[in-house]
Amino acid sequence: MRIPNRAAPHSLKRMRPGLMLLSLAAAAAAALAVPASASASSFPSPVVGYTYLDGNTAAANTIDGFARHADGSLTPLAGSPFSAGGAGLGTGLASQGAIQVTPDGRYLLAVDAGSNQISVLRITANGAPVLVGQPVSSGGITPVSLAVSPFGLVYVANQGNGGSGYSGFRLSFGGSLTPIAGSTVTVPDGSGLGDVFFNAFGNHLIGTRTGTSLIDSFVVLPDGHLLAAQGSPFTGQGLGQLGAEFSPVNPSLLFVSNAHNGAGLGTVSAYRDGLFGQLNSIGSSPYADGQTAPCWVEISHDGRYLFTVNTGSGNISSYSINPDGSLVLIGSFAIKGGGADIDARLSPDGRYLLVDGSGMHFVSVFAVHGGTLTEVTSSPTPLPAGVTSSAGIVNT
Repeated sequence: MRIPNRAAPHSLKRMRPGLMLLSLAAAAAAALAVPASASASSFPSPVVGYTYLDGNTAAANTIDGFARHADGSLTPLAGSPFSAGGAGLGTGLASQGAIQVTPDGRYLLAVDAGSNQISVLRITANGAPVLVGQPVSSGGITPVSLAVSPFGLVYVANQGNGGSGYSGFRLSFGGSLTPIAGSTVTVPDGSGLGDVFFNAFGNHLIGTRTGTSLIDSFVVLPDGHLLAAQGSPFTGQGLGQLGAEFSPVNPSLLFVSNAHNGAGLGTVSAYRDGLFGQLNSIGSSPYADGQTAPCWVEISHDGRYLFTVNTGSGNISSYSINPDGSLVLIGSFAIKGGGADIDARLSPDGRYLLVDGSGMHFVSVFAVHGGTLTEVTSSPTPLPAGVTSSAGIVNT
């Protein structure tokens, strides 16, 4: 940490006026004599956080790490990609939330879809993630999505046949992950689970069944087990429910993408989540964006805007969120390099939206101005050499 020079102001006060003016003039002349390029290179944009991707790398799974700078640019971390400990599948995953960061910013949790495991990694002072112990069984087959509550409760969605469903764990302060006995809720083979996540209070849990266009809704009991809402699973308002999020400022508002309606027919649904988990449609939901395959959903930290990545169109749609939860389409914003873009996450300060363009082997960065997106000049940033896919993105 830099210690301010607290003596400087007092020394200026003690200097005679004439000498002080001469000194200031000399300093100004010296500054003007420095070329602009040299000045810029001497003061790079500071690092303000880190960005991580679950590589879902075949055989030995890896985590791609980047330093995130104040101007939105990314630079690879030394040593990236890092070992996740388990195995990936070597392809992208049709899911949201394959990698998550704990609310306190201490740990990364990532799915190892090829070995049916979950890895926990500690985030070190320089951003490098270090494996904590050994990966643990996900409690099913092919884990694809993780949810982490503010109270150390973790749920994983497994989508593989013969082991599809939701399983619960407790995450200790030291980073160990312990299964909750009897917590697994199974779903039929072919459900194609796509996402699992908590509301801001951690007392409700939602899961999407992309393969059968259904939405699971649960109340989280004090012991960490799940109680299905009456009427769950709920029929989606279209085909292919995949990405979904609760509003960060109003946990009763739920938004779900409908990814498989067909070319130009993408929609996003808005629901009110009741006290006991019942889902009720809001306004004229679902809301069309006129694009193809809106798969991944992210909501601004103030709860005013929703962004959805249209994988089939190679762009991002933006909606404004009314106080009652109804949506108004703002427009769509192209991604440099085209389609095959997947998961998207905002930076903690909300200034940038980062998009996992794993199909094109890069990360895209957009400056956020309300509901308007502008891709920064340094975007896109290539993934590490040899990395051919990734399964999700997260920021600290």
